[in-house]
Amino acid sequence: MSTRHINPEGLHRNPAFSQAVVVEQPAKTIYVGGQNGIDANGKVVGPTVGEQTGQALRNLATILESEGASLANVVHWRIAVVEGHSFVDEGVAAFQQVWNPADPPPAITVHVVSGLGPGFLVEIDAVAVV
Repeated sequence: MSTRHINPEGLHRNPAFSQAVVVEQPAKTIYVGGQNGIDANGKVVGPTVGEQTGQALRNLATILESEGASLANVVHWRIAVVEGHSFVDEGVAAFQQVWNPADPPPAITVHVVSGLGPGFLVEIDAVAVV
């Protein structure tokens, strides 16, 4: 499998994301449904975006590892954050704790939404290619 991370001249460059990711060959693709900041018992882990983002990322990693993949295989994140809560500070800090800066970052989409499930501030879904 071969992937190319696209950041064309003339577009903003950011070390946290790629503008696009191209998968060159047939490969196993894993579509991970939205993960929230809940633990294995179904309880919300904390009241902050940072705590919930960290747990959502751990949940994603667990799913990917069950299929022989890792966060490094993610080519796209889609993040929903509840209106009135900033993802930029706490959420990005949580990403930096799990993302290897040597790996090319995936494409990313962030949506501000009016609400998620009870107590949820963040939901992250992902596409990974192995």
